[in-house]
Amino acid sequence: MLSLEEARDRLLAAVRSVTETETVPLRDGLDRILAEDLFAARAVPPADNSAMDGYALRAADWPVEGGLALAGTATAGAPFKAALPAGQCVRIMTGALVPAGCDAVIMQEECEVTGQGRTTRVRLARAPRPGENIRRAGEDIAVGARLLDAGRRLRPADLGLLASLGLSAVQVLRRPRVALLSTGSELREPGEPLAEGQIYDSNRYLLTAMLRRLDVAITDLGICADTPERLRAVLESAARDHDVIIASGGVSVGEADHTRRVLDRIGRVDAYKVAMKPGKPFTFGTLGDALFLGLPGNPVSATVTFHQLALPALRHLAGERSEESPLLVPARAAAPLRKKPGRADFQRAVLYCDGDGGHRVATTGSQGSGVLSSVTRANAFIRLEAERGDVAAGDTVSVLPFDRWLM
Repeated sequence: MLSLEEARDRLLAAVRSVTETETVPLRDGLDRILAEDLFAARAVPPADNSAMDGYALRAADWPVEGGLALAGTATAGAPFKAALPAGQCVRIMTGALVPAGCDAVIMQEECEVTGQGRTTRVRLARAPRPGENIRRAGEDIAVGARLLDAGRRLRPADLGLLASLGLSAVQVLRRPRVALLSTGSELREPGEPLAEGQIYDSNRYLLTAMLRRLDVAITDLGICADTPERLRAVLESAARDHDVIIASGGVSVGEADHTRRVLDRIGRVDAYKVAMKPGKPFTFGTLGDALFLGLPGNPVSATVTFHQLALPALRHLAGERSEESPLLVPARAAAPLRKKPGRADFQRAVLYCDGDGGHRVATTGSQGSGVLSSVTRANAFIRLEAERGDVAAGDTVSVLPFDRWLM
């Protein structure tokens, strides 16, 4: 068996990222992969503006006997354009351009206003400091600044940032085309009646949801019966116009497990069996130009192998250049954990604060690979290293909190 790390490295080495690009409206850019480095063509903010509601003035004019005369008002989008005489100030709102000659904004809570109209006077409670409460031009983004790197998966804040620079469209890599199928003559679609020995297909619904978080183009091939002839026809057809084929089930060594044997005849198996639990019979290879990912049929095994192996491969295929390392949290085991050395083990668990500034973690019960409810009750995996054995209550373990792909 390959170690989990060896399998992941070998899989990533076999993946070629998509290179075709397209331009999409900015509002459609969420979760797309940026195709080019972006630089700022203008500054943000474009000019000095007020960070407060208050009064704009020259710091050197203070103090003025009787207070500063009020010369006018500046609001966001309606600046004060006149020349400001000495000893006067301007009522200014947050975001409004700072009038020429002014070098400070005093917040309104520190001012006393008397009179009205031409007799209005503004007294300050203290001496103003040059530059206070002023957002300088380019304070957020300077002209020519590097904004985002190619290969970035665009986030909500990224779209806001690009909009603040006036961009209405963005160049991205095309979406990978993914074909998804479940194998098993015993499988039925939810809503259909079940005969004896039949079960509902949950894997396609689970995997489709995770793939949608990736923003790939999904083709649902449905359920494929456990016959070599039918499976071969489905796989060869899918390989012609998809970048990836993901199949769950049929990758073990039973007499009815045909997926790996069919792939061996019409494509190439690059790896089979990974030293992980659950998920040992994970298989990957190629079929023509398409990458093939064979996940185990048990739903928890399918979840873990997709998250740990298929997901990094799909992100790399999409052109994402992520340098993020998985977040691992040390926590004390709330109860003993059973573990045999030899395989990396991912136990479904709940991570919580222990009240002493640390963390504790407890499993969600039965860890069987068919117990999908153990995942729905969890918010993390306890990741036990391959060489590790049983864990005593209170021992420190590494915990992998569920990320956006699982939550």
